[in-house]
Amino acid sequence: MLKTVVKEGESIERALKRYKRKFRNTKVLQQLRDRQQYTKPSEERRQIKQKAAYKEQYLRDQEE
Repeated sequence: MLKTVVKEGESIERALKRYKRKFRNTKVLQQLRDRQQYTKPSEERRQIKQKAAYKEQYLRDQEE
């Protein structure tokens, strides 16, 4: 369970922003979405390779 202590003099909006960041970093929502549909291990590997190729191409384009 995530806990966010509101510091003295801190606004609720700022504390809420810290809570949302903690929640996003735990990747709970991403895991729930992944479990909604089964993907074959070969499909997962293919997606990982495609993502790596895209990142490499993107970084290469940024250097130029």
